[in-house]
Amino acid sequence: MKKIVILSGAGISAESGIKTFRDADGLWNNHRIEEVASPFAWAQNPQLVLDFYNMRRKQLYEVDPNAAHYALADLEKDFDVEIVTQNVDDLHERAGSTKVLHLHGELKKVRSTIDPSLVHTLGGWELKLGDLCEKGSQLRPHIVWFGEEVPNIMIAGTIVRKADILVVIGTSLQVYPAAGLLHHAPHDIPKYLIDPAAVADPYVLNLEVMREKATVGVPQLLKQLRS
Repeated sequence: MKKIVILSGAGISAESGIKTFRDADGLWNNHRIEEVASPFAWAQNPQLVLDFYNMRRKQLYEVDPNAAHYALADLEKDFDVEIVTQNVDDLHERAGSTKVLHLHGELKKVRSTIDPSLVHTLGGWELKLGDLCEKGSQLRPHIVWFGEEVPNIMIAGTIVRKADILVVIGTSLQVYPAAGLLHHAPHDIPKYLIDPAAVADPYVLNLEVMREKATVGVPQLLKQLRS
């Protein structure tokens, strides 16, 4: 069975109504995103950070997977599918995909501030100051913040190197280190880039660009792969 590796970004979730909470001026409630999504922000104003992620988490409970998510889950009937996503939502899993690696963390999970290995699923959408792990430390969002390492990037590179087919969906490939994953794929395999603003990379061989939103481009590609 051929292995298809999917690299997904914000574009696929946006079609489900996931908001970025970042306006055109780069602000959230008059705060720069770096002020609510960094270790410094957490040290300076943990309540502000919790408010930001509580809002994102609450909104996640109000949206559903879209046609692109369901199409990728259905692809498991014919291929060995692994998804590497930059998204922190759980829409791939809720659609039925069984092998999903989150590069930037998971919104519905929290972890200890003194032991990163203590990760738990949060019951409900609200994390409060005073919510402690079993070792007595404050719980924080299980999110990779600005300035933090991406723990799963090496695992992701290994997955991409094993691909027979690579599909990139809903990302501009401008955010590193995730953007560099495209270059880990074997040179001779078919590669597809699905995004309305997709731009062909002259340094990537066998790349087919589909300038479509995910809910249109993914079902189209699935028909092509199954033909």
